[in-house]
Amino acid sequence: MAGAQKKNGPWTDAEELECAMVIPETRNVATFAFRAPSGAWFDYKPGQFITLELPVPGGPLSRTYTLSSSPSRPLNISVTVKAQPDSIGTRWMLDNLRPGMKIKAYGPSGVFTLPENPKGKYLFIGAGSGITPMMSMATYLYDLGDEPDARVIACAQKPSDLIFRERLQHMASRVDGLRLSFLVEEEDPRSVWTGYQGRFNQLMIGLIAPDYLERDVYCCGPEPFMQVVRDSLNALGFDMNRYHQESFQAPAAALAPEADIDDVVPQESVMAEVSFARSGVTTTLPENDTILSAARTEGVRIPYGCTFGVCGTCKVKKLSGDVHMVHSGGISDEDIESGYILACCSNPIGKVEVDA
Repeated sequence: MAGAQKKNGPWTDAEELECAMVIPETRNVATFAFRAPSGAWFDYKPGQFITLELPVPGGPLSRTYTLSSSPSRPLNISVTVKAQPDSIGTRWMLDNLRPGMKIKAYGPSGVFTLPENPKGKYLFIGAGSGITPMMSMATYLYDLGDEPDARVIACAQKPSDLIFRERLQHMASRVDGLRLSFLVEEEDPRSVWTGYQGRFNQLMIGLIAPDYLERDVYCCGPEPFMQVVRDSLNALGFDMNRYHQESFQAPAAALAPEADIDDVVPQESVMAEVSFARSGVTTTLPENDTILSAARTEGVRIPYGCTFGVCGTCKVKKLSGDVHMVHSGGISDEDIESGYILACCSNPIGKVEVDA
């Protein structure tokens, strides 16, 4: 095999890919493995993506997918795809793409990758099909032959939705330096779940990876999920220069720097104003202070308990203005939509009025 690789050289997108294998993963999810008919090998970085030209009815459709395979295993590449209700290209792949079929592909490309010499400490966080690049990176570290220092947090709606569950468990069972944790929002019917349950929050980071401040964080998943991860890390004082998230870019821009993330980060140097409507009290405070802290300073009574956004005791109605709230599960989406906040973990932005 090594001789064949050297003779044929690396694959280029001038050659079509041949589907070699289709592996069902979970509900509406499958892995498609491809090889080069010429015997060429694949040269890319863990975490990169490839663009497939799919022959759907009505004309070719280009879709970009992260590679779930690792460059340490260069004789084939694979993508793991999940069909959403409105999927066209992915739905076509699940229903029609079979071994032996050939399709046009471009790439690989992308800047969401490990460093050239990945000897550091890593925390990989993936939700749903966002575990795909984490699988590539974890496999690469596992295959290097050195003891890795990586923690993987795989999140899903239910245990049956966890992609790569068995493969990740196999790797983690063979090397001490690869630690694995699963987080699901709900259990499967008639099934026992002994892992973490609930929504991702800042408390989870400390429980699963107590040394998170020493790690480079790689995150991929739906944008609302990645927002929660970023907010949690910001609230914990994490150095966001060490945070990386999946961001597809056109092949021509593959070597460009990662896009800046414009998140709300309350600042000590910026002042805000909080009015407590029923108490008739108005006060100013730095943005990085909380509504609860302002209430306690001014003698306004707001009941509270944990002060970590877990218990929900300090829930209060926001009458106007904006806050930046990073909670840990102590308030429902319905309450948030109705205008309620948790005073202990809400930072005022500009002028805010609350019913207290």
